[in-house]
Amino acid sequence: MGKNHQSEKLQRGLDNRHIQLIALGGAIGVGLFYGSSATIQMAGPSVLLSYLVGGLVIFTIMRALGEMAVDEPVSGSFSSYANKYLGPFAGFFTGWTYWFMWVVVGMAEITVVGVYVNYWFPDIPQWLTALSVLVVITIINLANVKAFGEFEFWFALIKVVAIIGMILLGLGIIFIGIGNGGHPIGFDNLWTHGGFVPNGIKGILMSLVLVMFSFGGVELVGITAGEAKNPQKSIPSAINNVVWRILIFYIGALGIMMILYPWNEVGTKGSPFVLIFDKVGIPGAAHIINFVVITAALSAFNSGLFSSGRMLYNLSLQNNGPKYFGKLSNNGSPRRGILFSSMFLLVAVVLNYIVPEKVFLYISSVATVAVITSWTIILITQLKFRKSKTKIEKEKLAFKMPLYPISTYLSLTFLALIIVLMAFIPEMRIALFVAPIWFLSLYIGYRI
Repeated sequence: MGKNHQSEKLQRGLDNRHIQLIALGGAIGVGLFYGSSATIQMAGPSVLLSYLVGGLVIFTIMRALGEMAVDEPVSGSFSSYANKYLGPFAGFFTGWTYWFMWVVVGMAEITVVGVYVNYWFPDIPQWLTALSVLVVITIINLANVKAFGEFEFWFALIKVVAIIGMILLGLGIIFIGIGNGGHPIGFDNLWTHGGFVPNGIKGILMSLVLVMFSFGGVELVGITAGEAKNPQKSIPSAINNVVWRILIFYIGALGIMMILYPWNEVGTKGSPFVLIFDKVGIPGAAHIINFVVITAALSAFNSGLFSSGRMLYNLSLQNNGPKYFGKLSNNGSPRRGILFSSMFLLVAVVLNYIVPEKVFLYISSVATVAVITSWTIILITQLKFRKSKTKIEKEKLAFKMPLYPISTYLSLTFLALIIVLMAFIPEMRIALFVAPIWFLSLYIGYRI
């Protein structure tokens, strides 16, 4: 009885508009604005194919999660489902790995804020910006869920409006020559610099690793199910929209970027979005995009802290975490979990002090392994979830996974390929050493 009483305290304060924008905000993190330079260098214009393939896999993972979230809307999301369908260790392992992932992603996001603040204020050290962001976002998350939802709604909206604006402006430059002396740029840049696939199939394969990192966060919509006012309606809608969002925001934005700018000149210093507007001669737009990138990072960091606090709360309810995290504040937020996560995020502040230039790639590689582990568990749990149902129960499922079980097995194979590919990228290898240590420490922690 105690457990149920506690779990009911999480307030259902998120409206449909909040859920839609949280899902969208999760899908558009700094991977698009900051990480896209590295992916373009790896694959050239064919990176568009990488995003298309990655997007289809993400849609499958989201539908697997959605099938369970609509049937059982709980705040712990896939950690709860893993606990129920795969056993207590799976719930423990999933919850703590997902918490770890968001702490690591949070480190990447506040690192990026530091990089972009330097665009305006080169004298402000990265670590100081990271610390300031950590304090402000922690305060927002300690307020009630409605405050978090409102903040995330407006931050995500800024990203969306900016990307749509960038796509429309880009189309104007391509077809009419806006900002280019009235000379349309045309599409030549897509194939005149070594062809559409300049680095061959190898380039496409290598880029898939960073592409999948940039999609990390879309599964956040499952976490919101426990605090959504009408999960049966808002969750399917948010998940189904993920595919066209990926097509518009990733493929549309990057496609225009590479039409305007030769892919081999897209630098890895700063955002390609900023470079484009500088190149076209609209200096004001570069400042706007810089502001948008900072907003994107703050939004993703805000979502990450939200998730990590909820995951610790849920782990406590499952008896997979300290009882300490099971107590909510008066306004219904898991304050203790949020503060605990913030304390760990101080590591990012230290890293920004020690190795500011290497932080992003190191952190994103570790986060990629953690998010792929979470996605793998979502898919495996969904297989068990289906098998546990009677024929009548299966027919009654309101939001069925398409092409089950073939789609699930294909996605699992794809995720295994990503892990193998990471071994071939020097900066990513660090994650393959960190992951086994993390998994072993979790196993020991569970046994204790």
